[in-house]
Amino acid sequence: MGQLDGKVAIVTGGAQGIGRAIADGLAREGARVVVADLQHAEEAAGHFPDGVGLTVDVSSEDESARMVEETVERCGSVDILVNTAGLYASLEMRPFTQIPVEEWNRVMEVNVASMFLTSRAVVPVMREQGGGKIVNISSGTPFRGVPFLLHYVTSKGAIVAFTRALAKELGKDSIHVNCVAPGFTMSDGVKAHPEVVEKLRDASVSSRTIQRDQVPEDVVGAVVFLCSPAADFVTGQTMVIDGGQYFH
Repeated sequence: MGQLDGKVAIVTGGAQGIGRAIADGLAREGARVVVADLQHAEEAAGHFPDGVGLTVDVSSEDESARMVEETVERCGSVDILVNTAGLYASLEMRPFTQIPVEEWNRVMEVNVASMFLTSRAVVPVMREQGGGKIVNISSGTPFRGVPFLLHYVTSKGAIVAFTRALAKELGKDSIHVNCVAPGFTMSDGVKAHPEVVEKLRDASVSSRTIQRDQVPEDVVGAVVFLCSPAADFVTGQTMVIDGGQYFH
């Protein structure tokens, strides 16, 4: 038996990278996984038992609502929401004065507003069924004050604050809200941008206590724990998974 047998889990951004690894991990523990992504959602979901793929732009209020509605229609419930969708590897590192306003706004829409929209859509379902688990993926960057990615770092810091405040609101409903903050991770999306790897990889590895590349699978155990009954008394917390790059 898996820790998540009989549970239904939505993973936004679940078709690739960290999201895909998390979807794999939840499925291995018995969850029925709904992969929600802009591309390749159905293809990714096909690798899981009874997997469901939904093509969704989670920065859209209507599409986030549809995602939850279709999940309930097809799976009967939503027990777990893991918010991994976000912009990162495609962003150019540059001084904050050179960030276009349109790019700043888009990062906030995708990285922050999407979590508000998906959580708002799923909470009524979780309340009705007596509880649930929400896990938001942030980053280690706001704890270290990484420069030249101000919009990204700001968005990831906002996710930590969002998690804490939402956890306070939803505790009475037995809905647990937690956060996982990975370090620089060698996902397929990152590898597709060699200039990002060149700028950040060596510095990240050398500053870690465990000096190796971080891979998407390194994040999975923390997320599975937070989604499981073992974390039924854990809420509002941020787990930094970065090989000991940042201690707190």
